[in-house]
Amino acid sequence: MRKALVVIDMQNDFIDGALGTEEAQKIVSSVADKIRNFQGDIYGTLDTHREDYLSTQEGINLPVPHCIYGEEGWALNEEIMQAIADTKGNVHDFCKKNTFGSTELAHILGREYAGTDVEIQLVGLCTDICVISNAMVMKAALPEAKLVVDSSCCAGVTPESHQNALEAMKVCQIEIK
Repeated sequence: MRKALVVIDMQNDFIDGALGTEEAQKIVSSVADKIRNFQGDIYGTLDTHREDYLSTQEGINLPVPHCIYGEEGWALNEEIMQAIADTKGNVHDFCKKNTFGSTELAHILGREYAGTDVEIQLVGLCTDICVISNAMVMKAALPEAKLVVDSSCCAGVTPESHQNALEAMKVCQIEIK
């Protein structure tokens, strides 16, 4: 069985920046360890917005500028970047996305793993927005893939919304560990 790890939005603004939380800060070392020790393909996403963020639908509904391309908040967390540099896994480009789920990443994974026996693990932020969105897009692209969310390497906007997202993914035949 082939294995892939997808690291969702482990960026400064979601950890200790504009939308950071204590729960997000607590998972950084666990995510870094998972990356460092993962043997397989590693993919990821980068939430990416422009200066006009506040005029977008997301910006109107969440009026907190974050992950503005090129700013410090957009960058991957330093410990995560070091783990990527240290890993023995095969690291692929991280897809920039301006919405919750990355159709680009789903297409890449669909092409790479179509017709193969694959387990795709997801980790990152935020469980209740981007992790669940990407899991659902991946499930649509690869309905026979085994999708696994490592709940110890995810955090939501709140602990309650994190748990709600995990329960929703279970119902959609995504394994939660």
